[in-house]
Amino acid sequence: MRLELRTRIHPFGDIDTWTEGRFEQEFRPTKTAIVITDMWDKHWCTGATKRVGEIALRMEPLLEKARASGILIIHAPSDTMSFYADAPGRKLAESATHVEPPQAQALHDPPLPIDDSNGGCDTPGDKQHKAWSRETHLLTIVPGDIISDSGTEIYNVLKQRGIDTVFYMGVHANMCILNRTFGIRQLSRWGIRCVLVRDLTDAMYEPSSRPFVSHATGTELVIEYIEQHWAPTVTSTQVLQALSGKAQFARAPGAAH
Repeated sequence: MRLELRTRIHPFGDIDTWTEGRFEQEFRPTKTAIVITDMWDKHWCTGATKRVGEIALRMEPLLEKARASGILIIHAPSDTMSFYADAPGRKLAESATHVEPPQAQALHDPPLPIDDSNGGCDTPGDKQHKAWSRETHLLTIVPGDIISDSGTEIYNVLKQRGIDTVFYMGVHANMCILNRTFGIRQLSRWGIRCVLVRDLTDAMYEPSSRPFVSHATGTELVIEYIEQHWAPTVTSTQVLQALSGKAQFARAPGAAH
């Protein structure tokens, strides 16, 4: 599976200026996993619930293709493990042989480009509470999929299966995808290669907070932040094309990778 990934670089060493960079990378499906982060059945924020439903409809065909290609699917709907207590995927996660993670790398972790301190809900009147009980029914869990919300369990599964790369999709890019015990920050510190599927994510941000931009622009700023400091990104279309053997790389003659 050959993909063109997007990242952000300092082309001239200027710490205040970032520019988009792209590079090609090959991935072996059998050494790759997808972590579906907190795609709950319901969120306390109405706007977030609506967008999760929209993302799930686009995510499901990719998951079907990924499974058929040998990519491991890991469902990580946090705080819902009691619902899945007897599910085969939950048992697979719990039974994976424990592997002691390496000492976490001290990676640079600058502040986010948005202010999400008020919870980031863009639908007025919604109050924070636990509204979720399971993963959205719009996503299918099949035999062989893993179910876990534990970073150590997921690390055990990855090591047991010789997986070195995780593609992240789900919500929210500025919170759970970065900060969960199985999130980009932690797995990166443990030496796992992480990639964000940037069109299958969302952010918790509302426009009355810094930097006072639209919700969509706030989400893009978070994606750019992840590209700058944590992980490259890719689109779901690119992944589908690569899994179908139809990946195309448009590049001017003589252009560098």
